[in-house]
Amino acid sequence: MFSHATSHTTRPSLTGSFGMSASTHWSTTAACQSVLERGGNAFDAAVAGAFVLHLVEPHLNGPGGDMTGIFATAEAPSEPQVLMGQGSAPEGATIDHYRSLGMQDVPGAGGLAAAVPGAVDAWLLLLRDHGTWVLGDVLGYAIEIAERGHPILPQAAAAIASVSELFTEHWPTSAEQWLTGGAVPKPGTMITNPEYSEVLRRLVASADDAENREAGIDAARQAWKRDIVGPAVEEFFTVPHRHADGGDYSGVMAASDVAEFSATTEAPASIEFRGHTIAKTGPWGQGPVMLQTLKLLESFDDEELDPGTPEGIHRIVEAMKLALADRDVYYADEELPLDQLLAAETVAERRKLITDRASLEFRPSSVATGVRWRPPVVQQDEVDAGAGAGEPTVAKAGARRGDTSHLDVVDRWGNMISATPSGGWLQSSPTIPGLGFCLGTRLQMTWLDEHSPAALRPGRRPRTTLSPTLVLRDGQPVIAMGTPGGDQQDQWKVPMLLRLLLGGHSPQQAIDAPTFHTGHLVGSFWPRTSGPGTLVLEDRLGDDVIAELESRGHRVTRAGDWALGRLSCVTRDPETGRMSAAANPRGAQGYAAGR
Repeated sequence: MFSHATSHTTRPSLTGSFGMSASTHWSTTAACQSVLERGGNAFDAAVAGAFVLHLVEPHLNGPGGDMTGIFATAEAPSEPQVLMGQGSAPEGATIDHYRSLGMQDVPGAGGLAAAVPGAVDAWLLLLRDHGTWVLGDVLGYAIEIAERGHPILPQAAAAIASVSELFTEHWPTSAEQWLTGGAVPKPGTMITNPEYSEVLRRLVASADDAENREAGIDAARQAWKRDIVGPAVEEFFTVPHRHADGGDYSGVMAASDVAEFSATTEAPASIEFRGHTIAKTGPWGQGPVMLQTLKLLESFDDEELDPGTPEGIHRIVEAMKLALADRDVYYADEELPLDQLLAAETVAERRKLITDRASLEFRPSSVATGVRWRPPVVQQDEVDAGAGAGEPTVAKAGARRGDTSHLDVVDRWGNMISATPSGGWLQSSPTIPGLGFCLGTRLQMTWLDEHSPAALRPGRRPRTTLSPTLVLRDGQPVIAMGTPGGDQQDQWKVPMLLRLLLGGHSPQQAIDAPTFHTGHLVGSFWPRTSGPGTLVLEDRLGDDVIAELESRGHRVTRAGDWALGRLSCVTRDPETGRMSAAANPRGAQGYAAGR
């Protein structure tokens, strides 16, 4: 049994057989569970909860952002599918255009950083194909919250405070939406969004006259893209506005970019690990980082992978460094030899690089792809130790970026989904009049360098950090799990997964256990910094463990006792129907529910 497996948990590990929900906000969990109690399935519940998340965690996700999910239906055997809600770069988003404005990088905030919004279309696609409820019932939870209000989180109020001057001086539409009487709202202030409520009511109305449920949802998808969002975006972003680099520029997104986007489902990337199938997004996202890491670790004995010991932490972190180097060099929305990166011979050679000392080098794989590009490395002076409890982090240049949200649901029939909505943070770009929300900034993850596989290209998806996880056994889904956290998402999930599969932890024990991550990567978010050899960890791991890691050459930053990760998960045993759910106590926001 791994260390910390017998420690007390911050809350009970929920168990039952009817249905389970877990998320990063209690209101979302409540909405998901309410749908299950009223006869909806896991997909009805997830969609209802996702639209609530847009409202109650506006600094972490929004309707103008993106999402990825992985789900499996109750059919046996079940084939997991990726729900792809990552929008692409607009047709006008060319490297030449950005360079003509004097840019070396895509800015971290402003309309030029916006990918086509994809989250809403993806959720509606899931509802159409796998849900059972009509649109009006699903959106009713969000409509009520938008009209009656919700108490703004302390973290959201802090996010508004950090950009209040930007709002008042440069983004007046955002000031109108987020400032109360011209002042930053105090935590707990009831916040409404009547413009967004009207948008949701228009979607419901567009579906009401359709001949059946599915046709109604399709009508709403078209109304969202062609009638509501596309024209408003094109009209608003023709006016220059302030960006993170201090310049004022017009956006490039056109109504046609929004209208032509369609969410899709696709097969996941997956591996077998200790008798389980681990399913992730493809390498257009960072999901395969977990797969590569687990392949590097699979030859070690179980006890050698304890994330509570210096030896286990060291092996996990060193494997992560190798996988993240491949992410930074190879992962992109184009043909990628993932099979080569996961091949036994490649993994065996890479595993030899894991020694007793912490690596300070950038060491991507050498595979026959013709890729010779290496990302520019801007070393950061210090590591942000506190990103992970829900607060967006603040770059030294003054731009504020958001984090992410997450939800997991399983129902009594065995349908299961893990989903990570993000983008469209209230601090991403100006609020669009008539919509009540802004666009996201995912294009900051592209490079203004034609030689990079992840270069900015019209019609291509930016490589996303969103990385939900689904675990299957004998073809049946058994664990849905995830976390916000940008570059740290898979880093926090690998220790949790090892604790669940190998270490004897219950879900709540695995979430509560102290965790860690490395800054030894090229940051996905502007200004794209790197911290070679850095290791951020929670103090609860203990002085002896930390001292041993420092003696191995890790550049340790202590984050505090409860600082890293916002993990949640649901589980189900297909043989007995027994379920469980757990959520993160850090930040006092996430909750699980079920029976």
